[in-house]
Amino acid sequence: MLARPRRNRVSDTIREMVKETTLRTSNLIYPLFLVDGEQIKSEVKSLPGNYRWSLDLLIPEIQECINLGLNSFILFPSVDDSFKNSTATYSYNDKNFYLNAIRVIKENYPNICLISDVAMDPYSSDGHDGFVRDGEILNDETLPILGKMAVAQAEAGIDIVGPSDMMDGRVEFIRKELDEEGFKNVGIMSYTAKYASAFYGPFRDALDSAPKEGDKKTYQMNPSNSLEAVREAQLDESEGADYLMVKPALNYLDIIQLLKQNSNLPVAAYHVSGECAMLTAACENGWLEYEKAMPETLLSIKRAGADIILTYFAKDYAKLLKEGKITL
Repeated sequence: MLARPRRNRVSDTIREMVKETTLRTSNLIYPLFLVDGEQIKSEVKSLPGNYRWSLDLLIPEIQECINLGLNSFILFPSVDDSFKNSTATYSYNDKNFYLNAIRVIKENYPNICLISDVAMDPYSSDGHDGFVRDGEILNDETLPILGKMAVAQAEAGIDIVGPSDMMDGRVEFIRKELDEEGFKNVGIMSYTAKYASAFYGPFRDALDSAPKEGDKKTYQMNPSNSLEAVREAQLDESEGADYLMVKPALNYLDIIQLLKQNSNLPVAAYHVSGECAMLTAACENGWLEYEKAMPETLLSIKRAGADIILTYFAKDYAKLLKEGKITL
């Protein structure tokens, strides 16, 4: 007998009925760039449609996102060089504008989920995620700095800390520090499989956080490896991570699926700046249709196994959903 799978595609209603993957705004986290000052909305030229915000303008932007159904945000600071040093002490200074922003945002919107970035590179004069001495990124010496940073963010009101540094043992160290300070309900979204990728350029432009010397290949993962990601996931889970992240997303759909198959923890995927910029450029040149290509791209990440997607397209996706141009 001739098999006819096309019978399940004959109408919109039937196609919707048998649809296997859906992507809701509750699955999305919107990355936001923060700068010190007032009345600042500065576009990141290499990532069109995304801005460095001062807090006073970021507050209404978050409200606009909430009105669209977005309730989860990850916050990244763009720090002036005058506050940077080799040990990133400004990261846990009580006068840090980033910590103040966390307090103010959570006071205004207590029900949103706010996620932080835990790594030295925004605050380091070396531009690396860890402490540098004589050209070497020192793992164990970095951990206390990350611990202080995470605790300071928890004190400010953060819901989930996001260690993006890829230092060995940092999840266990941060979990212990948070628990000892009474922050047992603050979650850890670990950047579990963060690859040494060529797709981070616009993000580093936004934060001016590129390494001053060398690269990040001694701590970020080799793009050739997949089993290493499973090992990292097992370690993070055993150390107390609440979420596992794969970064980037599109070139690592196989890694997303691999972690989903090998862990019961929620898997997040970071649809990174270069991936978003690439699609935006193609659409601006008329080579692709944004309102179709963008949702299809995000759906592919969800279909691969991601429970959560961090993407610079989150707001645009929410708009299309509200306008009825996307169906769940």
